[in-house]
Amino acid sequence: MHKRLLLLFCAGALIIAGCKGGNKSANDTTDEIQSTETISEITDEQNENQAEMSREKMTLQEAEAEAAIKLPEEPVFAIKTTKGTIKVKLYKETPLHRDNFAKLANSHFYDDILFHRVINNFMIQVGDPNTKDSTKFDRIGMGGPGYTLPNEIAQCVKAGKKHKKGALAAARRGDAVNPGKESSGSQFYIVQSEEGCKHLDGEYTIFGETIEGLDIIDKIASVKTDRNGRPDSDISIISITLVNK
Repeated sequence: MHKRLLLLFCAGALIIAGCKGGNKSANDTTDEIQSTETISEITDEQNENQAEMSREKMTLQEAEAEAAIKLPEEPVFAIKTTKGTIKVKLYKETPLHRDNFAKLANSHFYDDILFHRVINNFMIQVGDPNTKDSTKFDRIGMGGPGYTLPNEIAQCVKAGKKHKKGALAAARRGDAVNPGKESSGSQFYIVQSEEGCKHLDGEYTIFGETIEGLDIIDKIASVKTDRNGRPDSDISIISITLVNK
């Protein structure tokens, strides 16, 4: 059962499943985990907010143009959270994900977004803009920028990228509805346990790694959560800034 991680559309959500241990009971099943709302972009929401997303895309395109000019081959970003700062290096082998992350960071997309799924001995997950809007709290785990990214899994495998502690990887919908393994446009997770995530290698795009702040990842992963992995007290990204300009 733990041979796979499925970020499936269950109730319209992208979901991380097949996780080990963590804040859940040992009796939890994969089906129970898959029934929770966690990461996501959903078609209904995209349709309802099409105009808003179009405006957002224009803003992100402008930010992307700026990022393309200033971005190093392997940029380092400081992810400032309410628990401390995590510094990450993005890989040159995954340029689509690298540039998209830079685009979103430069446009302040991630500012004030909550870590909405936290599972000890597995990973911490973030990137859903619904967490910034109290009117959309019932849709936490279903948000995104309105687009997906082509996967860069083959490049990861060729470069030997693994789900080591501190690795950054893109969330995605499950294979049944996403045979191309396209990545979420904004939601990503940071590996807290290599042992808990090693079965994900070759299934998701790993686009960076933590170079400082592994202790901050542990702090976030160890907080008390509800049965769906949502922290009892909000933990958010304050800002993400480029360090090596």
